[in-house]
Amino acid sequence: MSRVFPTVRQVLALDPVRRGAPRLVAGEAGLDRPVRWVHVAEVPDIATLLGGGELVLTTGIGLPADDAGLRAFIADLAGVGVSGLVVELGRRYLTGVPKVMAAAAGRHGLPLVELRRATPFVRITEAVHALIVDAQLTELRATEEIHQRFTELSVEGAEPDEVIRQAAELSGCPVVLENLSRQVLAYDPARENAELLLDGWEQHSRRIRPAGRTAYDPDSGWLVTMVGARGEDWGRLLLRWPGGVDLSPGGTDPSGPGDGESNDADDVLGGLAVPPTRLTILVERAASTLALGRLIRRDAEGWERQIHRTLLTALLDRTRPVDEVALRARALGLTLDRRHLVGVVVRHRGEDPADNGPAADPGGDPGLAGAEPGATRLRDLAETVGQALREAKLTGLTSAVDDQAVGVLLALADAAGEERALTAFAAALRRTRPDSRPPDPASRRPGGLIIAAGSGVGSLREAGRSLIEARQVAEAARRDRRDLPIFRLPHVGLAGLLHLLRDEPRLQTFVERELGALLAYDARHPREQLLGTLRAYLEQGRNKSAAASAAHLSRPAFYERLARIGRILDVDLDSVDACLSLHVALLALDAIRTP
Repeated sequence: MSRVFPTVRQVLALDPVRRGAPRLVAGEAGLDRPVRWVHVAEVPDIATLLGGGELVLTTGIGLPADDAGLRAFIADLAGVGVSGLVVELGRRYLTGVPKVMAAAAGRHGLPLVELRRATPFVRITEAVHALIVDAQLTELRATEEIHQRFTELSVEGAEPDEVIRQAAELSGCPVVLENLSRQVLAYDPARENAELLLDGWEQHSRRIRPAGRTAYDPDSGWLVTMVGARGEDWGRLLLRWPGGVDLSPGGTDPSGPGDGESNDADDVLGGLAVPPTRLTILVERAASTLALGRLIRRDAEGWERQIHRTLLTALLDRTRPVDEVALRARALGLTLDRRHLVGVVVRHRGEDPADNGPAADPGGDPGLAGAEPGATRLRDLAETVGQALREAKLTGLTSAVDDQAVGVLLALADAAGEERALTAFAAALRRTRPDSRPPDPASRRPGGLIIAAGSGVGSLREAGRSLIEARQVAEAARRDRRDLPIFRLPHVGLAGLLHLLRDEPRLQTFVERELGALLAYDARHPREQLLGTLRAYLEQGRNKSAAASAAHLSRPAFYERLARIGRILDVDLDSVDACLSLHVALLALDAIRTP
């Protein structure tokens, strides 16, 4: 029977019924039975005309006078599945229904209610039938909104967080998405305390065992549905339904007054037994939207990695409160608070995504066959970094942090283990990824991987600084050919410092002041490119002969070019101070031009 029908409990709370001073005599356990219709009857054999789900109203005039007849009457009503029996006192029964009738109703679990004041039955039938129709219309409107909302989310390719947020908004209930290991992938507490909601989640979730693919677990109060597609489930979507509150638009709390007092009508009020149908529809539509989104994004990255990326990005950009990041990480089984945290960034040394590693992904996800080489390479690097973390027995957040690099936030027990952990991670990464070794000094083309680490910090609020430092060190070390297992800030020297300052307007102004005239000359004379001549001269320590050889020019031609550079820049290229300033400007220019 559809759950849009009101229950006996709700019917007894209606004004026309309350005016009759209702009193529950027996069958309290059946108060949450749905009422499909209201039927007025004054004959004892009415059961043959009923189909189940009716609330029967009677004055008792036509009921049997003997005890056996009353027992048979109650048994027949219970046998066809009526929802309850309401008897108006004053015509046949003056002070109360017969005890034998109450005892029989109690044995069958049939709600039996006395109306102690005369009440027009037509008012009751009108009120109940209007409630049924209104509830059905409300359910239809809510269902239509659910379908429309999740269809839009599917078309837009909404992220899991947005799907969960919309589900919580439409239901007014907390919603949690978990994987098959009972780790939380996304959640919305719906104005409840998120920390209390997720505290001990894995243990709590494993006790939620509904019967069926989509089912309600009354012991825990969670409505659960499986999430997956093409015969492969990968998670569960859970909605906690507070059974005692009518969540339909315009609905009321049937729990009655909250002052601790009660009256005869209030005694029959309380919670609903099962969630309304629209909530089942909602969780199933949300689950299908999540499954479709995963299919669409299957060639990008797993959802766990997406969540890691969300949290790392939040720490870098400060887009989420630190407490929320810690809570979400803890829901994934990763503790970040009260840990020593170290930001690490791993990236390729090459400029172009195709410089290192294959463009194809043999043996990988067939959905990646048409992926861009850079995206494929980045995904492979992220998987390699994750594998290295597991091999080194380290824990932390890890994901791509931009189009070129993979970030890691290591969570260590204490600062004393920092160097040991970084060394273990670097060794595991190089065992897992042979091409991660530093480049051959004889090669003119940079290769391998850069592993850069920021300064260790003692709180999650400072973790963003460590990650930012690691990313900047990694970018500054891209052209460094030294065989260093891990780059730290002291290793990148002047070039690293200039790279860290590359967005500083004063540094850019300095470059323009020192080199602007020469850059403008080269723009007008692209065949000469005097900037390269100046670079060769400065990199060879102002040794003109060595610089001419490095530039593949004859000495006279090289000397003539140097003289022209001196005139253009109005500097003495034999001056140590002038050449030092120009060399710093060249390094700064390289930093500014580095993507």
